[in-house]
Amino acid sequence: MKLFIAVLAGYLLGSIPPSFLAGKIARNIDIRQYGSGNAGATNVLRVLGVKAGIAVFLADILKGVLATLIGRWMAGETGAVLAGFAAIVGHNWPVFLNFRGGKGIATSFGVLLVLFPLISAILFVVGVIIIAITGYVSLGSITAAILFPILLVIFGYDWKMVLFGVLVGGLALYRHRSNISRLIEGKENKLGERARVQ
Repeated sequence: MKLFIAVLAGYLLGSIPPSFLAGKIARNIDIRQYGSGNAGATNVLRVLGVKAGIAVFLADILKGVLATLIGRWMAGETGAVLAGFAAIVGHNWPVFLNFRGGKGIATSFGVLLVLFPLISAILFVVGVIIIAITGYVSLGSITAAILFPILLVIFGYDWKMVLFGVLVGGLALYRHRSNISRLIEGKENKLGERARVQ
């Protein structure tokens, strides 16, 4: 029962939409109808500005951190992993927004900060470097998603954690499938450019 409650709490926490709230508070808009149409920090940055984008990014990270810590408190490491994953699912498919949410990168990072601090630091540095060099936020996210399970193997985690890494990374890639197509076609938006509505 504790594990079920932890997972449910993680999902509901992940479903809280900082990007949507920021749009409503700042301009009384649905952020999903502007910019790229995504309910995430990058789109908030493009539409509402740097301060709002950073605030939403940090809030999305906090969701992952809190969900994972609550899961650990209620049901140990299994609870931490499952509640953290549920928070990512909640961010991507939030019950409060008719299951139309963001892509889960910041929330995933929050989960990883608790479960794998060193690996999360490596992924953050790699992501920032790629974004700085190419200007593509999506490419940094995609690279981190691919690298995450590989690092779990390198650092000697057991198959269950590697499977978790594959699921988290795979989910991120699935949510970025349109970005991947645009990157291949050379049509992806760079950081600072006005996004095309998807």
